Amino acid sequence: MPSGQSSPSTLGDAAVALDRVGMAYGRRRVFDSLSCGFPQGRISVILGGSGSGKSTILRLIGGLVRPQTGSVVVDGQDMARLSQGGLTAVRQKLGMMFQGGALLDSYSVFENVALPLREQRRLSATEIESRVRVTLNSVGVTDSDDLLPGELSGGMLRRVALARAIIGIPSILLCDEPFSGLDPLTIKRLETLLMQINRELRMTMIVVSHDIHSTLRMADHILLLLGGRVFAGTPDQMRHSQDSDVAAFFDDRLEIPGARRQD
Repeated sequence: MPSGQSSPSTLGDAAVALDRVGMAYGRRRVFDSLSCGFPQGRISVILGGSGSGKSTILRLIGGLVRPQTGSVVVDGQDMARLSQGGLTAVRQKLGMMFQGGALLDSYSVFENVALPLREQRRLSATEIESRVRVTLNSVGVTDSDDLLPGELSGGMLRRVALARAIIGIPSILLCDEPFSGLDPLTIKRLETLLMQINRELRMTMIVVSHDIHSTLRMADHILLLLGGRVFAGTPDQMRHSQDSDVAAFFDDRLEIPGARRQD
């Protein structure tokens, strides 16, 4: 369980900052006092073993769960102290790419991507259609409007899920294991797409991943939850860390500490 040592990633320019967060699910303690930050307009990747709390951080940022102690500041607002109306307002600035895509099986590609816009009820049908087509084109999906999720390849499904996540042009994009189950070539194509969106829109991205090679290629900033400790830094800093556990995590030749342990 990460004890939440203060990390160098608690940055002044952070779009998201967790300060001394304590979080538990019943008797299972996830964080005792986690402090970390995610820089504005950059790609941050969260790494760690199974049960280390990676996805819990995304749920805290999205206001899906509230910490027992500490603060979760998103775009200047503490998610732990907002009313339901306040949470809704902040969530409109967030995009979420769920693990596995999480598309609605009975909805077409077009309807899946259009859903967030329809829920907001601010745009006309013509405006929604235009926005959906532009967004699908931006992620490389064309001529697939009427297809169902079950008819898509793994890579195409993730692209559609990404389109749905960015259709509202969020300032912060949360991605939960976007590369899980994909082949190496598809992973590289998807990470290139994420990097392109980050460059063009200056969108802050926080990505939970288990793919170390992809992380080293795409991340500006890494948060590593490992063996009850928290490490943060650039890919270069992680690769050349003087801490033996961090070095082992990023070195294929060494055994990852705790890799066989299940929480």
